Amino acid sequence: FMIPVGKFVAIPLAGYLVSKLGSRSMVQVSILGYASSLLCIGLAHEVYLLGFLLFCFGVCWNLCDISFNTQGIEVERIYGKTIMATFHGGWSLGACAGALIGFVMILAGVSPLWHYTLIFIIALSGRKYLQESAPQETEVSDTKTQERNTAKAPNGFRLLFQKPEMLLLQLGLVGLFALIVESAMFDWSAVYFESVVHVPKSLQIGFLVFMIMMATGRFLTNYAYQLWGKKKVLQLAGSFICIGFFVSALLGGVFGSMAMKVIINSLGFMLVGLGISCIVPTLYSFVGAKSKTPISIALTILSSISFIGSLIAPLLIGAISQAFDIRIAYMIIGILGGCIVLIVSFSSAFDIQESGDKPE
Repeated sequence: FMIPVGKFVAIPLAGYLVSKLGSRSMVQVSILGYASSLLCIGLAHEVYLLGFLLFCFGVCWNLCDISFNTQGIEVERIYGKTIMATFHGGWSLGACAGALIGFVMILAGVSPLWHYTLIFIIALSGRKYLQESAPQETEVSDTKTQERNTAKAPNGFRLLFQKPEMLLLQLGLVGLFALIVESAMFDWSAVYFESVVHVPKSLQIGFLVFMIMMATGRFLTNYAYQLWGKKKVLQLAGSFICIGFFVSALLGGVFGSMAMKVIINSLGFMLVGLGISCIVPTLYSFVGAKSKTPISIALTILSSISFIGSLIAPLLIGAISQAFDIRIAYMIIGILGGCIVLIVSFSSAFDIQESGDKPE
C-alpha cells in the first residue's frame, strides 16, 4: 500500500521538477533515487522502516515515470513518427526480465540485498543515450508546441492546480479504466489461477502470458497505427480487454481437463495483455499531439486522473471477490473494456490527423 501512496504524493512534484529541470536531468536524478531506494529496501529489517522505504520507492517510481515519458515524447518529435509504444514495449521487456531475474534469485536462494544490488547496477546504465530538451525549441515551428516547450516552471507549477483542459480529462478517464485493468492483472492474476483454475504452481502461467502479449502488443502498436490509426487501435484494444476477461471468467472453468482450463484462461489473459498493451502509450502520444499544456504538466495531470485506478482496483476487486466470486470481479473489470470502446468512439479527444504516422 505504501508504494502507491508514494506514487500519488509525487504526482505534483514530478510535473514541477520535470518542467523546471528538464526531462534529461530528471531521468538521471530519479533513476538514481529509484535504484537507491530499492537497494535500501534490501537492507530493511524493521516493518516501519520498510514502509518508509517503500513510500520513497513509490515517489521515485513516479518521478521516473513522468520524466521518462516526457523524454520519450521529445525523442518522438525528433524522430518524426509515433514510436511511444515501442518505448513502452521496452518497459514490458524490462518487466519480464525483472520477473525472470527474481525467479532465478529465489531458486538460487540469493538474498534481496544482493538481488537489488544487481538491479541497482543495471538501472544506472544507459544515461549517455538521453536527449537534451533544448533542440526541439529550434526545430519545431508550430506555435502551439513552442509555447508548451518554453513554458516556465513556476507557471507550470500553477497549472497543476488549475482546471485541466477537457482533452486531458477525457484521456485521463480512459487511462483510469486502463490502470484498473492493469492492476487486476498485476495483482490478481496469480490468485485467479490458484483459487479459480486450481492449477499447481508449475502451471500458474497467467501473469507470464499476459506480460508476453503486453510486450508483443507494444512492439506491434506502431504497425497497427499505420494500418488503422490510433483511434481504431484503441477501439480494438478495449474490445480485446472485454472479450479476454469474459472468455476467462465464463469459459475458463467449463472444461474438466486441467490442460483445457489452463489453455482457455491463458487465451483470455493473452487477449487482455494484447488489449492493454497499447492504451497508455497511445494516450501519451495523444498528449504530445493535441494538448496545449506543457508536456510534463499534461502528463502529470493525466497520471493524476489515471492513477486513481491503481488505488481503487485492489479494493474493488477484493470487495467483489469477497462478496461474490473473483470471476464476477473479472467480468465487471471486462465491462470497463467496453467503456473504453464507447469513450473513444464518441469523444472528439480521439479524433486526430493520422498522416504523420504513415510510412514514408
